[in-house]
Amino acid sequence: MRIMRIFGHLETILATLLIGGFLSATLARLAPGFGADEQELDSRLSAESIREIRESHAQERNILHFYFNYLKHALHGDLGTSRSLGQPVRQLIADRLPITARLCGLGLLVGWTVGLALAIAVVMAQVRVLDVFAPASLAISLIVFPKVFSFSRNLLAQSYGLPHIITARAKGLGSARIFGWHVLPVAGPQMLALAGVSVSMALGAAIPVEALCGMPGIGQLAWQAALGRDLSLLVTVTVLVTVVTLAANTGSDLAMDIFRGQQA
Repeated sequence: MRIMRIFGHLETILATLLIGGFLSATLARLAPGFGADEQELDSRLSAESIREIRESHAQERNILHFYFNYLKHALHGDLGTSRSLGQPVRQLIADRLPITARLCGLGLLVGWTVGLALAIAVVMAQVRVLDVFAPASLAISLIVFPKVFSFSRNLLAQSYGLPHIITARAKGLGSARIFGWHVLPVAGPQMLALAGVSVSMALGAAIPVEALCGMPGIGQLAWQAALGRDLSLLVTVTVLVTVVTLAANTGSDLAMDIFRGQQA
C-alpha cells in the first residue's frame, strides 16, 4: 500500500511539473511587452542585426512549439540559454542553487528553532518572550517564524488539554516525560505537515528577499527571468521550485504515515 502511495505521489509530481512549466511559459508569453528586446534600442545596430535578434526569438512566439522543444532538449540535459543573461540556464542554476539552499536552510532552521521553542515555553511555562531579528540573511526566518509559532502554540495547547495528558500531569509526571511520551505523539503528524508547508513559504520568500538584498540565488534569478520574459530560464526555475516544494510535501506526508504507523 505504501509503495502504491509513493507511485501516486510521483505521478502527481510529474503531472504538476509538466502543467506548471507550461503555465509559467504561457503567462510569460501573454505578459505585456513580450518579444521586446532592449538590444533593439541600441542605435548602433543595423537593420539586419535587429532582424536577426527578432528572428532568434521567433520560436518563442508559438508557446506549444517552444515548450515541446524545451522538454525534448531538457531530457538530454540541455535547459536552453538565458536570453536576458546570455548564459546556459543549466550553469546559472548550478551557480545560484547553493546560495538559495543556504539562505532557505538558515531561515528554516532559525524560524523553526525559535518558533517551536517559544511555543513550547508559552504552553509549558507561560513564558512570554519577544525575539527580534535584524540581519538580512535571517529575513526568511522572520517569515517562517510567525506561522511555526502560532500553529505550534495552538496545537500544543490543544494537546495539553486532552484528558489523558491532564491525568498524567495530575499524577505528577515530569514536564519532559509528558511532552515526549504523550504530547509529541499527538502533535507530531501535524507538525510534520507544517514542515512541508514551511519549505514552500521559505522558497516563496526567497524571491523578494534575494531580489531586494541583491543576493545572487535562485530567487533573484526567477525575478530577473520574469522581468526579462526569459522563457527558458523562467520555465526551468519554475520547475525547480515546484520539484523542491512537492518533494518537501511528499516527504512530510510519507513521514506522517511512518510516524502514525509506529504509534499504531
